[in-house]
Amino acid sequence: MSRLAASFILLLVGALWGFGFVAQTRAMEVLGPNTVVAIRFCLASLVILPFALHEGRRAPLSLGSRDWLVFALIGFFLFAGSAAQQIGLLTTTVTNSGFLTGLYVVMVPLFAVLLFRQWPNPIVWPAVVVAMLGIWLLSGGQIGALVIGDGLTVLGAAFFALQLVFISRFANGTGRPVTLSMVQFIVCATLGLIAALATEEVSWAAMISVLPALLYAGVVSSGIAFTLQAVAQAHVSAPTAAILLASESIFAALFGAIFMGDRLKPIGFLGCALIFAAILAVETLPAWAAKRRAAAG
Repeated sequence: MSRLAASFILLLVGALWGFGFVAQTRAMEVLGPNTVVAIRFCLASLVILPFALHEGRRAPLSLGSRDWLVFALIGFFLFAGSAAQQIGLLTTTVTNSGFLTGLYVVMVPLFAVLLFRQWPNPIVWPAVVVAMLGIWLLSGGQIGALVIGDGLTVLGAAFFALQLVFISRFANGTGRPVTLSMVQFIVCATLGLIAALATEEVSWAAMISVLPALLYAGVVSSGIAFTLQAVAQAHVSAPTAAILLASESIFAALFGAIFMGDRLKPIGFLGCALIFAAILAVETLPAWAAKRRAAAG
């Protein structure tokens, strides 16, 4: 897969995740957050399982115990991020959740440097600053109105950042992105079910009433989107992937306006433009610089 194709796939993932905020909020009108997480990733596991088995049969090498443990750890990061984000949606808006989740674009390169001394392409740092400014403007250019749900969403963003970094650091070399996705989903479904049974009342009638939202959240924004992320991330660095995936903030705002009645302030449109500028920078400037070096040499 070319880097350009991987980048387009990551932008598609951002769109699928952006609408996922709407579906998750709809589901939580009648279900608890842990129940939504459990159902969402149970559905994702069922969708991905046959593809993971097919991938395993075709793989030239088997996975070692360390690989399985790393996959499970990445699954824990995904569960922690999803649970924090889902609980946060109880008190924050779809638009705010989309914006604050996008803060992982800042956290990914920082975690990569702090944990593994992995320094990104120099263009990533100014692009991160531009994307961060864009996310701030999307939220109205102020932070005084934040509620506890917003804090939980930021915590979720940190776990999503760790998921991205660990996929890049440990999982890409295995050549088993679909298997990684399946393990992630099984871990999330299991932990979500334990939490739901311990803290929430699970109602079959309530599940049926929001079945379309659950199907989208489980099959599309989880099963398909996270698997596409794992596949595409093998061809771009974690910081670059994070900036591309920050497009979900824009899509969350768009779908929140269409389906949930959320409205952007005029300054928010400038935020959208800045995020797009950051995406274009990490996609075009490194290639342009490489061409200049080749021409000079």
